[in-house]
Parts: sequence; C-alpha cells; structure tokens
Amino acid sequence: MTYIMIIRVMENLHDRGPGLWWSGCGAVRPRPAPAGDASADVVIVGAGFTGLWTAYYLRAIAPSLSVVVLEGRLAGYGASGRNGGWCSGELPNGPHGLARRHGREAAVSMQRAAFATVTEVERVVTAEGIDCGLRRGGSRVLARNQAQADRLARVVDGRRSLGFGPDDYRLLDGAQTGRELAVSEVAGSLYTPHCAALDPARLARGLATVVERQGAVLHEHTPVHRVNRGRVTTEHGTVDGGMVVLATEGYTSGLPGLRRSVAPVHSHMIATEPLDDAFWREVGWTDHATVADLRWHFAYLQRTSDGRIALGGRGITYPFASRVLPAQDDAPAIWLRLRRSLVSFFPRLTGVKVTHRWGGPLALARDLEPAVRLDRVRRLAWAGGYGGDGVALANLAGRTLAHLIAGSDAPETRLPWVGGVSREWEPEPLRWLGIHAGSLAAHAVDRYEDRTGRSLPVVGRLLEKALA
Repeated sequence: MTYIMIIRVMENLHDRGPGLWWSGCGAVRPRPAPAGDASADVVIVGAGFTGLWTAYYLRAIAPSLSVVVLEGRLAGYGASGRNGGWCSGELPNGPHGLARRHGREAAVSMQRAAFATVTEVERVVTAEGIDCGLRRGGSRVLARNQAQADRLARVVDGRRSLGFGPDDYRLLDGAQTGRELAVSEVAGSLYTPHCAALDPARLARGLATVVERQGAVLHEHTPVHRVNRGRVTTEHGTVDGGMVVLATEGYTSGLPGLRRSVAPVHSHMIATEPLDDAFWREVGWTDHATVADLRWHFAYLQRTSDGRIALGGRGITYPFASRVLPAQDDAPAIWLRLRRSLVSFFPRLTGVKVTHRWGGPLALARDLEPAVRLDRVRRLAWAGGYGGDGVALANLAGRTLAHLIAGSDAPETRLPWVGGVSREWEPEPLRWLGIHAGSLAAHAVDRYEDRTGRSLPVVGRLLEKALA
C-alpha cells in the first residue's frame, strides 16, 4: 500500500460530522461510492432521516423494490446528526396554520399523526436494537416572564379548542414547575408527553446499518449534481431510478432549479462537560424531558445520557442566496448567547466548561408548512421543510413516501401535507433581507419582554399571529 493510500484510509477512518453527537460515534469508515453507472427501482438522494426512514419503510412495505441511497458526505452528516435530539410530536407552525388551510379535522389528524410518530420511532429503535439513548420523558416549555406566561396560556387555549386535552398538554404554575425542574425565574410551564430525547447521530448511523441489513444499498461520499426525469448524475456516474426521492432538506437549494424552494437556516448548539451528581440532585430533571423557553429566539435543552446539558437556539444564521456553507456553522455571537442562557437557567453553572460548539442547516418552507409530494410523470418525490421538527416528522414523511411510492392506501397518504406546495421564497436580496429582518424583530421582542415582562405592542402580536 502506498503512502498516499495509507493517508486516505486514515482520513476515512476519522471522517465524521461536527459536534457532541458525532464525537460519540468514534471513527467512521465511509461506505464506498458507486463503481460506475447503476440503476434501481427507487433512488434516494440524501442519507439523513428522511432518506433513511424512506428506505426503511420501503424495504418493509415493498421488499420487491430495489433501493439505492446516495449521500454526499456521511449518513446523518447534515441536520440529522447535529440537532438538539428532540423527537417531538410538534409541527413547525402548529395545528392552527393547518386548520386555516385544510380545515379542523385535517389539522387534528396531522397533529395526532405527529404525536403517534414519537411512539413509532421508539418502537423501531427498540425492535432494531439501535443504541441512541432514547428516553421518553416528554417536553417542558418554560415561561420566564409574564408575557411568555400569557402567551403559553393562549397556546393551551388554542389546543383545547381543537380537542387536545390534559393528556396532551398540561399547564403548570411556577411552583409546580420547580418541583420537576429547579430552574431560575419561571412563571409557569407547559408539559406534553409527546417527545423523547435521543442522540440523533447515533440514531442516523444505526438506522443506516439497519437499512443496509434490510437489503438497501448505501453510497457515501457521492455528491449529486443533477436530477432529471429519474436520472441522478453524480461524479461517479449516473444512477437511473424508476422513482427518485429528494431527501435533501436544508441542502435542497443546492440542486439546479431549486434555489428558492426552501430557505436553509443554521441553528447552533453548545454542550457542557458532564455535570456532577450534586448538580443533578439540586436541579432534578429526573424525567429527562426536553426543555425550551418561550422566547421568539428560544433556547432548547436536553439532559444527555452522559450527564451533560446540550443547549441550542437563541438565533439563526442565513447564507445569502441559500448557499449552505461550512462557515455558517461557526457563530461566536450565538454561542455566547447560549452560554449566557445556560447560566440564566442554572446560575450554578457560571464557570462550567463548554466542551462542544457546532451548527447545522435546517430547511424553512415559505409558509412554514412541511410537505410530502410525489410526481409519477417526473419520477420525482420530495419531503421536507420541517422547520426544526425533523427528527420525528422525517419518520412520518418516510412512511408516507414509502406508501405513496408503493401505491398502497394508508392513513399516512391521506394526511393534509401530502401534495402540499409552498410558494417559493422571494428572490435575493429580498429573501436575505426578509429573513434577517424577521430575526432582528424577534430579538427586539425578546429583549423588551425580558426587560418589562410585557409583550411589545404591535410587533409582538404580529409575530404571534404569523406563527400561531
């Protein structure tokens, strides 16, 4: 073996994505790229959660169909392996946005399907023996001033109006919240059982192994340059598919003709060193529920299985012209805000060591409504626009796509997001200006509410109306 070959093997053995979750995966040996032109009944572009779950359910529902998955880097390398590890049954725009477009019954069906998806992910993880540290502890949203408490009460009232009861959403006052989680400055909280915490990179890598075991073929380090009428062009050759699934989420805008289909925004995270037993005795958090506050630029937290706090949010970055660039993963200003938020939640952690900082792209649809689409004439299917809720929604999308491709009738194929088409984002520079203006407005409302305890007149209500 030549010296250059040895170096390349060593590089491959240490190839991995960024952040805490990937650091727990150890060395990763990439799966080989295609050796030349190939074909399959279904070609899936992207080995994140959408692509892997689609492959998983296709092999279960229609095992006669051959499946090839093409991944530009590593399975789980993108948002699937970098997110907050929330397998949450929530929708990015809530059920009320769906109710306005599709009616009350359709919205409730979609929300119930999202709730049930948490249980489905838990079932598959257990059945397939995927070691991803999944803990079903629910989720807790904290109101830390009166404006947030008022908004939280309106959220619960809205869900009650759709028929969701205390088994789905439970409103707690400050004292009740403190008995579950000793965090500073809490006026109240909302608890839902429809969430699990997990290690997303280990879920993605484990799922990739399961999909291969089922008979699907995975190729890593295989960037896709073009998709046209069932033909997928890569730098290693072409792969012809009876159906092509674009499972590219935040990377969709990098394909020709899709620049304005979704807006890739980057969310960012930090993780602490493992915390001592005395801290956990003081704080509680024994149920491992995921935690968020109700700022507009909210923070989201997980108590990890090895005793850290992984914390994300507090702002986004958006690259001009929807270009997903590695430089967008670095966000010192947001990491500083996250550190300050951590200390705000838990003053005892003022001097704690932060061991990991990272970021990653997620996709926003123009109307904040995820969708699943299939076009048999163009031999093309797509799912995405999860807006940060993709750990669970990608599973639901994968099941839905598998049934649509197989032509089988199922409850998933009758959900309102099937066939949904969001309007395109505005051309640049309007897209960049609009996203950044919205982000600045959210920061302004958060600062006002933190300082006064009241909602910022006009702007605060406009934000709430737009995202209700």
